[in-house]
Amino acid sequence: MAPKPVPSVPFHSVQYALRVLEAIARYPDGRTEEELVKQTGLPPGHLARLLVMLAREGYLEQLTDETFVAGDAFRLLGAAGDRRSRLEGQLQRTLTSLRDEVGAAVYISRYVDGEVKVTQFAAGPGTPAVQEWVDFRAAAHAMAVGKCLLTQLDHDGRRDHLSRHRTIRLTSRTTTSERVLFSQLDRQPATVPVLDLQEYAMGTVCAAVPVTAGASVGCLAVSLPLQKAHRLRYAARKLNERAAPVLLSLSL
Repeated sequence: MAPKPVPSVPFHSVQYALRVLEAIARYPDGRTEEELVKQTGLPPGHLARLLVMLAREGYLEQLTDETFVAGDAFRLLGAAGDRRSRLEGQLQRTLTSLRDEVGAAVYISRYVDGEVKVTQFAAGPGTPAVQEWVDFRAAAHAMAVGKCLLTQLDHDGRRDHLSRHRTIRLTSRTTTSERVLFSQLDRQPATVPVLDLQEYAMGTVCAAVPVTAGASVGCLAVSLPLQKAHRLRYAARKLNERAAPVLLSLSL
């Protein structure tokens, strides 16, 4: 099932970030911001924002002479040993930071072998994760995560998924009509977070944004208890702002 061509807003930022990291890797003694502008061809304003993000995520470190060098996270990726484990650790740190910033549980989900799979998440006592009372694999039609992944599939891919997982009613707010669901997915703007307003579980609201490059289908999501629903818009906006470092971790 081919993914539908969905533009992913942070993808271009990730391409540019990789260009910056490649430049830094060629010069162990570091590069100044002015030198990086020349080497990467990026506009100064755009590069400045990327450098802030890369430094925040530990990929770069700024020295006292304004030179940028490889940070701990970037050096670890090139060290001997289990690279995959280190990447997962870096992604977990990013998710934990985002959880603390937005005050909500945060999730990474992928569409793997025709199934919805939550691959990593960050939750805590004050930011509880969604209780999986119905298998997530069977509830894509009712979840922000699932709907966000389905928007990235083509029509046949969605049909295939729903032929295996029917649109059962989970709450009074669940959309059970495939026709209505498909219409909602088709109208969903790629840059607007997908919402779940008590469709999967009463008392819980969620939002998800795509983090997709190439054939990989994935998303970044948050969940909040209903009493904090007024913070969902803010949390969703932060998801869009912070999707780039998450996608960067997935792309390395």
